[in-house]
Amino acid sequence: MDISGKLAKRYGGRSVAGLTIMVSLAFSADAGAATLDELRERGSIRIAVADEVPYGYLDENGEGKGAGPEVARYVLEQLGIEEIEWQVVEFGDLIDGLEADRFDMAAAEMAIRPERCERVLFSAPNTSYGEGLLIRAANPEEINAYSDFAEREDIRVAVLDGATQIGILESLGVPESRIEVINANAAAIDIILDGQADAYAGTGLTVSQLDAQSQEVEVVQDFVDPVVDGEIVRSWGAFTFPQEAETLRDVFDEVLLDYRNTQAWEDTLREHGFTQDDILNAFRFDTEWLCNRGN
Repeated sequence: MDISGKLAKRYGGRSVAGLTIMVSLAFSADAGAATLDELRERGSIRIAVADEVPYGYLDENGEGKGAGPEVARYVLEQLGIEEIEWQVVEFGDLIDGLEADRFDMAAAEMAIRPERCERVLFSAPNTSYGEGLLIRAANPEEINAYSDFAEREDIRVAVLDGATQIGILESLGVPESRIEVINANAAAIDIILDGQADAYAGTGLTVSQLDAQSQEVEVVQDFVDPVVDGEIVRSWGAFTFPQEAETLRDVFDEVLLDYRNTQAWEDTLREHGFTQDDILNAFRFDTEWLCNRGN
C-alpha cells in the first residue's frame, strides 16, 4: 500500500528535483553547527537517542535501532553520510546537548512542541503517536485517565523528565505534588511496584513496551485520551537539529518527505508497533503548523 495513494498531498513537501539546490545551499557555513559539506569531510555524523523503544535506542552492538535511527540511516545514506556515531543521553538532555554541540542531531522521535521549537529545529514529522498509562497489574487503584490524577488526591503519576506528558498533566490541573519525575523509562516499572507512584504516563507505544517486560504491570485497557483546550492530545515525532543547522535540516527534509511516500518507510514504522492510524496521522500537520499551534 502506498501512503501517497491515501493522502494526495504532503504538507510542506518539495520535489526531489530541488534536492541538488538544497545540497548546494548546505555547503554554506551554518555558524555553530556542522554543514553537510563538513559532515562529509568528517566522514560521520553524531546522533543522539534517548534509549526509548521503539523510538530510538541502541542494540547490543551499539547500533541505532527504532523508528528514528532506522529512518535517519536511510536519509543520511542518500546524502552521502554512511558512518554514524551513536550516543545515548537522557531524554531531558537532548535539547541541551544539541545546543552545546555534543551531537549533530537527535533521532529520538521528540514531539514537536512550540516551546521546543524556540530552542531547536525540527524536521518534517516522521511519526505520530497517542498517549497511554502503565499501572500495577489488575489496576487496583482503578486508574483510567490522566485526568484521574487531577480529580483524586490519593494517587500519584510518574513521568519522564522533559517529556510532553508533564505539560499535558499540568494542563489538566494535576498538581506538582502528584507528579513523580524520573530520568529513564526503564525505571517506570520499579517506581510503580515500589509504591512511589501508582502509574506511569507515557506514549501508548512506550507503555506497551514496558508492559511486555513484567507481568506485575499492565497498560490501562480502557484508557481515555486526554483532552486539552478541546482537542484530543496526540504527538508528532521528528528529528531535531541545532538552531544554526537550518540548511542541513532542509536537505534532510528533502529526502525524508519523499521517503515518507514509500512502502519501505511504512514497513519500518509497522515493524516498531506503529498502527495504520499512527502512520496516516504523520501526514496530518506540517512542522510549521505544529511549532505555531496555540499562538
